[in-house]
Amino acid sequence: MRVATAMTIAGSDSCGGAGIQADLKTMSAFGVHGTSALTSITAQNTLGVRRSFHLPAELVGEQIDAIMDDMGADAAKTGMLATEEIMEIVGDRIRERGIPNVVVDPVMVATSGARLMDEKATEVFVRELLPLALVITPNVDEAAVLAGFTVETPAAMRDAARAIHDLTGASVLVKGGHMSGDATDVLYDGVEFRDFTSRRIEGGRIHGTGCTLAAAIASGLARGDALVRAVENAKDFVTRGIKESFDIGRGSALVNHTVRAPSTESDGRMEE
Repeated sequence: MRVATAMTIAGSDSCGGAGIQADLKTMSAFGVHGTSALTSITAQNTLGVRRSFHLPAELVGEQIDAIMDDMGADAAKTGMLATEEIMEIVGDRIRERGIPNVVVDPVMVATSGARLMDEKATEVFVRELLPLALVITPNVDEAAVLAGFTVETPAAMRDAARAIHDLTGASVLVKGGHMSGDATDVLYDGVEFRDFTSRRIEGGRIHGTGCTLAAAIASGLARGDALVRAVENAKDFVTRGIKESFDIGRGSALVNHTVRAPSTESDGRMEE
């Protein structure tokens, strides 16, 4: 008997609220063994990012190779992929290694609204990564970049999800956390739409919600959940993590990754 494994291919967050730190804590909460391929190192806290250093693409690829040569992966998620070279090598490894159940969190737009990818990098990202995903998890600002039009209404969220699916072939979960009213995320699998709604929790900014949601979906997929179940459980986990968030620093609060993950038919253990 072995434990399901999920790989996070993302950057490091030194304050532990997002990035690989959040991903690994989330995977542990879901009973999944998390592995990591580090793409960038950041010096940051709850107030913001002070400095970042992007690792050589070859080293990113070697990390993935080391994991796949030994442990394999039942699922993977990608987060911060800061350079075109990193995007290309991650795409190459996912294809060559046949890594299943890939969740792509498109880290393209900062919370402030600033673009984190220029036009050329976005083209590489769309070409190299998005077609490899089982599911893509953009927020409304990122969905607008990918779809090519403004996303400000529930109807536009659906239109964007369909447009991104048509572009990539992947299922698309457009996250509505930046919109007003209840927090509704829209999933489109190419056939039908499903809404996942929770009551908005009032308060200040929460750091790490996007990373945590994508890692939770990957964890559910790794332990054998169908996509809809994985999204539903991930949404529940993040909502409770926000409700019980940690107000530790002087800036954004942090998602509480110690909340118990929703139960599933699988406990993460897999028959040999």
